[in-house]
Amino acid sequence: MLVGIGLMPHGNPVLEPPDEETKKLVEVLRDIGRAFSDVDSYVLISPHNVRMSDHLGVVMAENLVSWLGFEGVELPGEWKTDRELVEKIYRAEKKAGIPVVDLNFASKSGQYSRWPLSWGELIPLQFLKKRPLVLMTPSREVDRETLVKSGEILGKVLEESGKRVALIVSADHGHGHSENGPYGKVKESEEYDRLIMELINENRIEELPSVPEELVNKALVDSYWQMLMMLGAMKVGEFQLKESAYACPTYFGMAGALWVRKS
Repeated sequence: MLVGIGLMPHGNPVLEPPDEETKKLVEVLRDIGRAFSDVDSYVLISPHNVRMSDHLGVVMAENLVSWLGFEGVELPGEWKTDRELVEKIYRAEKKAGIPVVDLNFASKSGQYSRWPLSWGELIPLQFLKKRPLVLMTPSREVDRETLVKSGEILGKVLEESGKRVALIVSADHGHGHSENGPYGKVKESEEYDRLIMELINENRIEELPSVPEELVNKALVDSYWQMLMMLGAMKVGEFQLKESAYACPTYFGMAGALWVRKS
């Protein structure tokens, strides 16, 4: 059963919040961790793991190992893949015609079946109790309809899994908020972030597929594709937004949101 969804940023500022807005965001992230402390597994969708041009990746490796932090911040640790759940997800996505690839390294199973984790996974995981994971990575070249459909299939598998599962969406938003940032300042980053928070806070997530493609591209985001999968997964039931927060202490926007299943 999909018990809830956490939208979580992966920017270093949440590890040592520099201002009040970021501190409020961190409180939401901690609440996500508390809300999902009793789940059996997580499904974590990240934009910063394996990159493929036109497929979705499902990581089958048994061991998920910290490897790549961001800007010198090391976050050591090792997590286990929920192999039973990941195989069900992969088979269901494949059967439905989703362009999905199963990913492993070195060995099919056992101690040498290992896969690296980046800051895109490691930072959200700092706020979550250690549980088995399923790691998925969407491609930006897969069309919107397919991403939503993939999320629908994912949600159905979780409903039928016999487990309590939380969906974690790793996402930062516009990356053009500062003249001093690596991408400079672009007005579309602010416009996109404002729109996303409106859709979240006004319970209008179903409008995500209608966000203009030009805006997504110019805003320099790495959140949109994961959120389309999230939208699909949410169709399995009714979810209530419990809280949300937004902060932009550097050049990129970060948002946190917690949805729980209505009983």
